Amino acid sequence: MSGTVVTVGSFDGVHRGHQAVLAEIARRAAAAGRTSLLVTFDPHPLEVVNPEAAPRLLTTADEKREALAETAVDRVVVLPFTRELSQLSAAEFVTDVLRRRYDMADLVLGHDHGFGRGRGGDVETVRRLGREQGFGVDVVDAVREDGQPISSTVIRAAVAHGELDRAARWLGRPYSLSGVVEHGAGRGRTIGIPTLNLTPAPRKLLPPDGVYAVRVTVGGRTYGGMMNQGPRPTFGVTARGLEIHLFDFAGDVYGERVRVEWVRRLRDVRTFPSREALVAQLEHDRAAARDSLNSSGTR
Repeated sequence: MSGTVVTVGSFDGVHRGHQAVLAEIARRAAAAGRTSLLVTFDPHPLEVVNPEAAPRLLTTADEKREALAETAVDRVVVLPFTRELSQLSAAEFVTDVLRRRYDMADLVLGHDHGFGRGRGGDVETVRRLGREQGFGVDVVDAVREDGQPISSTVIRAAVAHGELDRAARWLGRPYSLSGVVEHGAGRGRTIGIPTLNLTPAPRKLLPPDGVYAVRVTVGGRTYGGMMNQGPRPTFGVTARGLEIHLFDFAGDVYGERVRVEWVRRLRDVRTFPSREALVAQLEHDRAAARDSLNSSGTR
């Protein structure tokens, strides 16, 4: 690469604050005839430097790639975050990685960003390096709602507490999960409610367990549905999983990648005294899910 306009960071969630930074590097690059470049990391840096403090992820690597594909950024580089990389100082990272590998001409950072060993690459340090090495540095102001800066941290808290509307506003899109449809036990078909089965990625942050109204994108089309997230105590299944029943859908999608958007929580996961009681409740859930989806513009 040559003459790049760069930003650096984990960009977990690719939320509205991240989107503002990405829009700025794309604008600057287009105006100067350069390439806009995001340098990001996998795994999340805290998984290497302080695993006990590492957060659950708003976006897995694949989900982050999908979200970034919707932006105007030209190139994305995913650096494997290793113990060796974590030991680079900010000056070494700028000189050996951003300048030498990617010929960085301009560096754009978010308002609270820091990188390099001990997050020593704060704005003042980077501005000094820019003067010494001849690259431009700019900082994008925080995107705020009700005076609060939008960040991955506050969105994680919203998701963890089931505040899905708030998380969606800060993300700029509904909170979602992508995964590959697996073979299940087939119990849904025996009660007339066939399901798609997904296992969430181990580090993916989920909202509280329960039954949800959801939107599911399969093969480029979006369907409404309802999802049981968590155990299935009526059948003696304690493992956490996702079972999704799609409305107005027929087909075999085993092995296909789908995206699930949480729309609204309908109830807690419960144990039912009989299969008949479960089926009766699922009919209530189906009606409630359709009402929620209709009110949000999806059947």
